[in-house]
Amino acid sequence: MSLILGRVIGDIVDQFTPSVAMDVTYTPDQPVSNGQELMPNLIASKPHVNVGGVDMRSSYTIIMTDPDAPSPSDPYLKEYLHWIVTDIPGTTNATFGTSMTRQTVMPPVSRDHFNTRIFSEQNNLGLPVSGIYFNAQRQNASRRR
Repeated sequence: MSLILGRVIGDIVDQFTPSVAMDVTYTPDQPVSNGQELMPNLIASKPHVNVGGVDMRSSYTIIMTDPDAPSPSDPYLKEYLHWIVTDIPGTTNATFGTSMTRQTVMPPVSRDHFNTRIFSEQNNLGLPVSGIYFNAQRQNASRRR
C-alpha cells in the first residue's frame, strides 16, 4: 500500500483499511495519486475533493497536513496543519474553503506541531476511511543579479 511506503500510515495515522473512495483534483483533468510530485504553483489553488461514501447519514472530516514542514531535512514544525473541512456528507463533493453550517470538532490549538492521531482521538473521529498524499516540489527562488 502506497500510504505505508509514503509513511502516512505509521508516522501520521495508524493502520487502517480504506473503505470510502476519495478523489482530490487541483486541475479538472488530473486527479492526485498517492506519492505524486506536484509543483507549488499547482497546489496553491483550492483542491476539489469528491468523497464517495454510500450513506448520507455519515459525515466526514478532511485534514490536510504537511508531515515534514518546512522541509524534509529540517521538519521542526512537524506536523503542520494546512486545513480541516468538517461535516462533509457522504456521496458529495466538497471544495476547500466551503463554509459548513455546523462544527462537529474542536478546533486545534495551533497549526504548528499538529498531531492527526491526537486530534482524531480528542474528537472521536476514529480511524481514517481514506487517504491521499502527494509531495510538493520545492520551487527555486529566482536569482538576483
